[in-house]
Amino acid sequence: MANNTLALIKNNLDGYIGEKILLKANGGRRKTIERFGVLEETYPSVFIVKLDEDQHSFKRVSYSYADILTETVELTIVTNGGQIKITHQA
Repeated sequence: MANNTLALIKNNLDGYIGEKILLKANGGRRKTIERFGVLEETYPSVFIVKLDEDQHSFKRVSYSYADILTETVELTIVTNGGQIKITHQA
C-alpha cells in the first residue's frame, strides 16, 4: 500500500516540474524551515528542489516521497491562479 501511495505522490509531482513551490520542512526542535524554489526533477525515490539563490547559500535540496507521506515536508505549488498543496492523499 505504501509503495502505491509513494508512486501516486511522485506521479502528482511529475505534473508540476518547473513550477514555483513553497517548501516547508521540519527542521527539528520545533523549527519549521520555509523556502521558495522550483521543482526541478523527480526520480524514483526522491525529488529535487532548486532554491531561490538570493535566499539560500546552497542551491538544491532533495527529499523523498516518504517525507511528504509522513508530513515531514509540505509542498505548496504557487501558481498565478493560487496555491495547490501536495499531500499524501495525492
